[in-house]
Amino acid sequence: MKPVFDPSMVKRIIAILLLLLFVKLLWFVVEVAFFPAQGVNHAEEKRAKPLYYRIRLTPNKAQPPREKIPAKPVGSIRDITLLGVYSAPDVTVVTIRYKGKSKVLGKGDSVNGFMLDRAGHDYAIFTKGGKEYKVVLQHSKVVGSNAIRTVEHPSVPHSSSAPKGEIVDAGDRKIIDHGLVEYFGKHMDEIEKDIGVREVKKGGGIEGFRVTYVKRGSPFSKLGLRRGDILKSVNGEALTSYKAAFDIYKQVGDMQNMTLVIQRGNKEMELEYEVN
Repeated sequence: MKPVFDPSMVKRIIAILLLLLFVKLLWFVVEVAFFPAQGVNHAEEKRAKPLYYRIRLTPNKAQPPREKIPAKPVGSIRDITLLGVYSAPDVTVVTIRYKGKSKVLGKGDSVNGFMLDRAGHDYAIFTKGGKEYKVVLQHSKVVGSNAIRTVEHPSVPHSSSAPKGEIVDAGDRKIIDHGLVEYFGKHMDEIEKDIGVREVKKGGGIEGFRVTYVKRGSPFSKLGLRRGDILKSVNGEALTSYKAAFDIYKQVGDMQNMTLVIQRGNKEMELEYEVN
């Protein structure tokens, strides 16, 4: 019986298949190692896409010109007139006239944008915008030793109107018209015409202010003050420095009741006032 398949033929077919497989593998290795993946070795130029597109929804109309805001007038140091100054190692207080009104400033207080920085015996230094401005107290006169120095300015006339308001003695207290308090609050330079004070020192510190004179018939004489009285405190605030005294002066216009403690001779007493 003749066999269907020739064994030698089968061996030749298997050898040819193995040879083809080997050639295929060899070509795959050469293709991977030496040829680019896409057949052409070049870099594609990439262009960045815009993140947004400008779309004009309305027609371009001419914009009306912006209205210019007028600049605020810049204050001048010439608007400040120095009326009095007190300078010590622990306190700096000055009195000035600004826009026709008297003001009391302590170190760090500002007026017209100028801040009080320090003072000497006849001048004050203000600062603004990193610059210093010196205001000189001209033709000054000293009122007592270590007292506040004041100055008369011929160019600034005194108020022709007399202080308006009465002081009524109600027995246990004196009633002061508010108009009188308001007048002296705006015209500090008028106070020294009616009353004089100077500090009383003890142990290197101030323990009060002694009344050196009181004009007869003046509002201060009607308050019951006498020459030689020592002013000790107002509403519990001790008058142990010029700053304390000026702080009370700045607040007196807002007070409705005042208790003034004075020392008369060897006796300490209270004077009660009501502002109406």
